[in-house]
Amino acid sequence: MGSPVTIYDIPITYLGGKAGTLGEYRGKVLVIVNVASKCGFTPQYAGLEELYQTYKDRGLVVLGFPCNQFMGQEPGSVEDIKTTCGVKYGVTFPILAKGDVNGSNAHPLYKHLTAARRGFLWTRAVKWNFTKFLVGRDGSVAGRYSAFTKPQRLAAKIEKLLG
Repeated sequence: MGSPVTIYDIPITYLGGKAGTLGEYRGKVLVIVNVASKCGFTPQYAGLEELYQTYKDRGLVVLGFPCNQFMGQEPGSVEDIKTTCGVKYGVTFPILAKGDVNGSNAHPLYKHLTAARRGFLWTRAVKWNFTKFLVGRDGSVAGRYSAFTKPQRLAAKIEKLLG
């Protein structure tokens, strides 16, 4: 019988097509957030970037996960997403390839995250864009936050996890 799969074993693909695993982030604190370019919460990109810039030298990585499952609010191509993230919001944190966060085709990362931390009324499903998951240096899912939680409200918890 093989060892249990950890978050670090989960395969990922970046927006540009480069493949890897979350293993490259072992020992880091992660904020993983499903993002969309045409959502009322899209301005949170700026707050996520601010968190990243503030804490990246201490070991924080923000990972954006574009998803089109919520009212088609991420319909764009790779280039469209890059433009929204980079040009409009100045995002420098890693953006993963677009995928699903719910259902039978949900990315393994989101299957792992939603199994580890339930949301509102103990549901597993991600309810909307910009749901945030906080992962500690040990790979454990330390928190789940709704789209209504502004990125700066995670700062104290991030500070604690960074040590």
